[in-house]
Amino acid sequence: MTAPRGPTPSDPARSAVAASDRGAQAVASLTRWKGYELIWGSKTFVMAIVNMTPDSFSGDGLAGRSDEALVRIEATVAEGADLVDIGAESTRPGHTPVPAEDQLARLLPVLRAVQGRLAVPISVDTSNALVADAVLRAGASMINDVRGLTADPEIAQVVAAHGVPAVVMHDSASPPGDDLLLSIVRELDRRLQMAVAAGIAPEMLIVDPGFGFGKDWRQNLELLRRLGELRVLGRPILVGMSRKSTIGRVLGVAANDRVEGTAATVALAIAAGADIVRVHDVRVQARVARMSDAVIRGAPPDPLTWPGGPEA
Repeated sequence: MTAPRGPTPSDPARSAVAASDRGAQAVASLTRWKGYELIWGSKTFVMAIVNMTPDSFSGDGLAGRSDEALVRIEATVAEGADLVDIGAESTRPGHTPVPAEDQLARLLPVLRAVQGRLAVPISVDTSNALVADAVLRAGASMINDVRGLTADPEIAQVVAAHGVPAVVMHDSASPPGDDLLLSIVRELDRRLQMAVAAGIAPEMLIVDPGFGFGKDWRQNLELLRRLGELRVLGRPILVGMSRKSTIGRVLGVAANDRVEGTAATVALAIAAGADIVRVHDVRVQARVARMSDAVIRGAPPDPLTWPGGPEA
């Protein structure tokens, strides 16, 4: 299947707002690499978050505890994760940058521990080219860059050389007076074009509008409401709102009490056209995704049953 060609620079400026009526339309493409395959539109893929940090905002950091990380990773797959995203540097507001050698000291033991034990792709959350190259050599199979391949001028070439997918995130504030979604689409389009110019195949690129990065909580709500407008970019969409402060601002609950709020954002994101949801509470959110898919993408071919329930 041929992946859709990316828009020209002027396309997003003309059509981003008009794209909202296509919110649930699936991206007609396939991403295949190194024994993995993601068929966009076939389902919503669940990406499990595993933090190898001591200062995760959600309080689930596992820095220096690779044995516990392995147990958690295997548990998330059993609970329904389609991908696992491992990070070694917190990106919460006010975070301290982590040098490449420290990131690798946290990441490599985990990658060695899971080597050959998982059937799902392992993503690493990093903006550093040295880290990206080392983890891809150690068994990781995609890169999730919260700086959208712009923080390190060499990271796009590293991704291209390894032939793996990359999540390109938006992380900057919109210029005053600009329409929020139009600004996001323009910047993501610019980053996608830079990635392709660096040698990354278009079908290997995934976009993330960056909830909480350069956006206040009201803008995050607007972004979720208008998520379908990102379809104009022609690439799969990843949404990561799990446990984020926007939910706390609305519900008045701490990070460890945001499961229901996250579930609402997952269901709404899927209805608006999300292809991947990045979550902490995999068991719950995988069920939310499966139920949402049954409504949005169509009922599963065969009904299931439950203990004591009717025959299927």
